Amino acid sequence: MHDTTPAFRPGYHFTPRRNWINDPNGLLWFDGEYHLFYQYNPNGDVWGDIGWGHAVSTDLQHWDELPIALHADEHTLIFSGSAVVDTHNTSGFAGPGETALVAIYTAARRNPGGLQNQHLAYSTDRGRTWTKYARNPVLDLGMAEFRDPKVQWYAPGGFWLMAVVLPELHRVAFYASADLKSWRHLSDFGPAGEVKGIWECPDLFPVEWEGGTAWVLKVDVFDGHVSGSTGGQYFVGRFDGERFTPRPGQPARWSDFGADFYAALSWNGLPDHAAGPVWIGWMNNHRYAQTTPTQPWRGALSQPRRLSLREDARGLLLVQEPVAQLAARRAGHIRHAGMRLDNGAHAWPLTGMQCEIDARFALRDAREFGLRLGDADGDHTLIGYEAGTVFVDRSRSGLMTEHPDFPGRRRAPAGPSSELRLRILVDNCSVEVFVNDGAAVITELVFPATPAAALALYAADGGVDLLSLDLWQLA
Repeated sequence: MHDTTPAFRPGYHFTPRRNWINDPNGLLWFDGEYHLFYQYNPNGDVWGDIGWGHAVSTDLQHWDELPIALHADEHTLIFSGSAVVDTHNTSGFAGPGETALVAIYTAARRNPGGLQNQHLAYSTDRGRTWTKYARNPVLDLGMAEFRDPKVQWYAPGGFWLMAVVLPELHRVAFYASADLKSWRHLSDFGPAGEVKGIWECPDLFPVEWEGGTAWVLKVDVFDGHVSGSTGGQYFVGRFDGERFTPRPGQPARWSDFGADFYAALSWNGLPDHAAGPVWIGWMNNHRYAQTTPTQPWRGALSQPRRLSLREDARGLLLVQEPVAQLAARRAGHIRHAGMRLDNGAHAWPLTGMQCEIDARFALRDAREFGLRLGDADGDHTLIGYEAGTVFVDRSRSGLMTEHPDFPGRRRAPAGPSSELRLRILVDNCSVEVFVNDGAAVITELVFPATPAAALALYAADGGVDLLSLDLWQLA
């Protein structure tokens, strides 16, 4: 099928050649390849006959789309889950000289109110073909809302650890297994934090920081997010092999302050795990995902983000930054430095909507300042600072602004410093803004009817100093 919206197709974010994509699934590294599975409808560009699509990469940047890994059938859809490398063949799925990759996913019956339970599939040919386990399900509570298993090897206890969500109860349940087939319940976490909407897509991972090892538990909320709709919240604490306990006084915090970052999942088995976990999220929102103006594809994933922890006044903060491999895409560097602006705007030409911007400001007395992507009289997106917050304003960003959940100004805390750094990834239909070295992130889709031809620095009701602005085209 012909690509009828090429101006919106991402250049350096993953999207399938055609059809619908949502949650990332089954992320793992094996034999030199990063595996990316994802919720995929092979039969249309809206949510439907959901299975697992599959792509691989050697650098987290350039992806080769492979044949569909797991297909839905007439009775059952293949919902979200995870995958592991069964190095010691605990499952018995591998033959002599083989290593099994094992996917753990939710099978959802198609009939209304149908059961959701946890199934296995395995591959012994580097993930190219998959076999569903003959004795599925491996975990069944007889419930219609029980999904999204994240499984990993828990080395201190020598067992497989599962975090799986009970959405309407706002609980994450933890299970242990020696062989991926038989599971015993360990404990539950929740309700906690935001409970207005159902919980989905848990992730659990350890992060090394200067104070030792902390565990991060992330769950997404289908309503009640700071952006006004859907998004992720996370808790920082410890996992003792049986239960997760948040740090005393540590509040739940938002994974991303934008409207378009959901179902983030971290990779299992990274070879460079000491540098921190890496996750990726669905760059869309269930409120309007089926109506975004793209064909024959619909949906994209964020740039992979390296995760770390930093201590601030509220406890431990999950810091997110684009993976280092992104820098290899840079070309055509332009630098501006040492500019003082008092009210008004100063514009530079912009060639294309695939770029990285790294801007550093010294705060003065401007009520509002920032960068305008696009022309003031046409479609444009504002990325700015106001009253101690960084915002992305897509009220005039182009198509989709008539949807009640799309336009508006989403904000993230800027922190107490008198200087501000904004690292911005622009990719045709998306903007990811990393505030102060990843202390906060805002992810938003934008659909300008005409691609932005200018980038402007602006200030209102006062002045601001632009210390430096680096701009790279990204190939």
